[in-house]
Amino acid sequence: MLVDRVFLHTGLIESLAKHGDVSVWASSFDEDVAASNWTAVDAKIESFPPVRPFRERPHNYLRRLNEFVWDYRFMLPSRVSMQKHVRDKTLPGQILALKLPARLLAYSGTERILENALEKLLVSYPRSVEASNRLAELRPSVVISTGPFQFEQPAVFTAAKRLGIPTLAYIPSWDNVSTKNRMVFKYDGYIVWNEQNKRELLDFYPHARNVPVYVVGAPQFDVFYQDRFKIERADFCNEQQLRADRKIIVYSLGSPNFLKEHHGAIEMARRVKAGHFGDAQLLVRPHPIHDNAEMSGLFSEFGSAVRLQSTPNAGKDLIRRTQDETQIVDWVNTFRHADVVVNLASTVTIDAAIFDKPVVNLDFDPQPGQRDQALINDVNHKWNHFKPIAESGGVWLVNNFDELENAVKTYLEMPELHKLERKWIAEYVCGYLDGGCGKRMAQAITDFVDHSAPGRTK
Repeated sequence: MLVDRVFLHTGLIESLAKHGDVSVWASSFDEDVAASNWTAVDAKIESFPPVRPFRERPHNYLRRLNEFVWDYRFMLPSRVSMQKHVRDKTLPGQILALKLPARLLAYSGTERILENALEKLLVSYPRSVEASNRLAELRPSVVISTGPFQFEQPAVFTAAKRLGIPTLAYIPSWDNVSTKNRMVFKYDGYIVWNEQNKRELLDFYPHARNVPVYVVGAPQFDVFYQDRFKIERADFCNEQQLRADRKIIVYSLGSPNFLKEHHGAIEMARRVKAGHFGDAQLLVRPHPIHDNAEMSGLFSEFGSAVRLQSTPNAGKDLIRRTQDETQIVDWVNTFRHADVVVNLASTVTIDAAIFDKPVVNLDFDPQPGQRDQALINDVNHKWNHFKPIAESGGVWLVNNFDELENAVKTYLEMPELHKLERKWIAEYVCGYLDGGCGKRMAQAITDFVDHSAPGRTK
């Protein structure tokens, strides 16, 4: 969904089309509603080819072994924390048993030998016959994977690799390099958001030191700078059933599959209803990707000052979700018209910072029993991507609901607090704040094709 936004609403495709024919394979395209979104795009749009899973156990065991080896090799705080607090509690015993040989392989310095052999094995495994057939007919100058950490897109990479077609990997979010499972495949070039992402890529993926790495900014935020997606506060409030003359507190939730944040939103709703924030209103925003309408009835008891934002994609498969222009307008104006944003270590911190909106960040587990408190402490104070943000002074960290109430009240009265620190956050994560990242991404792709693609005649 986030990359659809880049294709549909930035200068990426328009700029690329000036240099050659563009084809997009989109998993959302075969949906009747989503397909209509693509009619104005200057490219050939096709559905994403079917991809089959790895059926043979050795492939899966070797992939897991490789991940463990590199985790022991680098001991990234984000990965170590996730393994300790989440994965070790859910992985089957036969997978966890791989940790001992992985430790030995890491300490012996053989991680590159293992990964090279694994890549060769996986490239030989044809997971998408249709992708191979399409690429053999099309013979593109480059294949750009916009989801190299996902399950489906690496299957297209292997098809391209077998055909000798140059490849680029776009890293679609600022946390991917330090939190996601390892990229086994070696692309011919990489596109990242910011200089920190580039440093992480070069540190953790030695192969990347020998190929082009382009820093283009965060194209998904280009829509924030386009007037066509902005509406007046009165119109936005009318659509959300809010009062335009009253302050708006936005409580933005992350994935319910990760942390149980809705308990915090419920407590905030209680306090809003009780008048703790004067006549301020609360707009609860579910995660637009992971929302499956689980919370549809949770906030109905709190009256007209509390609203749950609807998610039209609720219930759809993750990879088939997209956003039409109406949903883009909702997203942009939710943060544009917010007076304070509350969240827990989420990318919406960046959304708010771009619009210079005060951000309160939970440093505690809002669910009863606080079973995930240690994990939340790690996310805010150890995880590679979020620690600099949480400790920048640009967000107000709170340790309980009373501190949360005080922080929100203070920001409602003094929204200028921490203004410079918020600007630093936006610049640090986004790299560029000019709305031109899609065009910059197109420039990177054309530069790669013209000057750096393997096999190009110099």
